[in-house]
Amino acid sequence: MTYSKLTGLSLAAALVFSTGTALAQEHQPLADVHIHYSHDAWEIFPPKKAIAILNEAGLKYAFVSSSSDDGTQMLYAEAPDLIVPVLRPYRRRGELSTWMHDPTRLESLKSRLAKNTYAGIGEFHAYGDDIETDVLQGVIALADQYELFLHAHSDAEAIHLIFKHDPDARVLWAHSGFEDPEAVADMLRTYPRLWSDLAFRSDQAYDGEVSSDWRALFEEFPARIMIGTDTYTPERWPYVTTHAEWTREWLADLPKELAENIAWKNAERLLKAR
Repeated sequence: MTYSKLTGLSLAAALVFSTGTALAQEHQPLADVHIHYSHDAWEIFPPKKAIAILNEAGLKYAFVSSSSDDGTQMLYAEAPDLIVPVLRPYRRRGELSTWMHDPTRLESLKSRLAKNTYAGIGEFHAYGDDIETDVLQGVIALADQYELFLHAHSDAEAIHLIFKHDPDARVLWAHSGFEDPEAVADMLRTYPRLWSDLAFRSDQAYDGEVSSDWRALFEEFPARIMIGTDTYTPERWPYVTTHAEWTREWLADLPKELAENIAWKNAERLLKAR
C-alpha cells in the first residue's frame, strides 16, 4: 500500500503546514528527506518529543525511516500529515553490509508493505554489484509493485545498476552531496527519474553563500534537489532545528522559486511522480 493512496493527502493542495510554533510561521517551510528514528532514538526522544523537535524546525514534511520500522510507525501515528513513512529493511543496527544477503528480509518487507503506509523503501546501503543480489532485486521489484521510490545510500555504480534493472524506478540518491557537483549533474542528466538528497553536502556553505559549482547544479536541475539532516545517531536529533536554520540561510542566497523548490516542493514532486 502506498503513502499517497492511503492517506488521501492532496500534496499539490497542501500549501500550508501549521506547526503551532512561531518559529515555523516565520520561516520557509522545509521538507527534510533524511530522518531516522531508530530504537535508540525513541528511547531518548519519545514520539511526542520527537514530533515537537520536527515542528520546532518548521518542517512541512519529514521523510522518516528507522531500524526497526516500529519507530517510523510510532511517529506516523503521532503526526500523519507531517511524517512521510519510508520502509527501511534493517531490523536493528549493525546490518548495513549484511542485509542484502539475508533472504528473510524480503518476507519481512512484504509483510510490512501489506499492512502499513509507505512512500518509499530505504534508506538502504548498497554498493556496486550488491544490486545483483536476489534481495536487492526483490526490493526493486517491490518498489515497482507498490509504486514506491528507493532511497539508496549507494555509489554511482549501484545507481546505474538499479536503473539497468528498472529504468522506470524512482531513486532518491542519499548523500549525493558527498559527490562532486559535476558528478551529481552527470548522473541527473543520465537518469531523469533520479533525485539528489544533499545530506552532508561537501561545501556545507557555512557562510550562508552557495558556491558557484553547487549553484550551477541547482540551476540546471531545479526540480530534483532535496535537503536532509540524517539523524543517524540519537545525538543528531537536537541538531534537526539547527540544520533547518542553517539550510534557510543558504537557501536565502538563491532565487525565491529555486529556494522553494529545494526547500520542499521537490519532495512533493518525488511523491507525486509515478
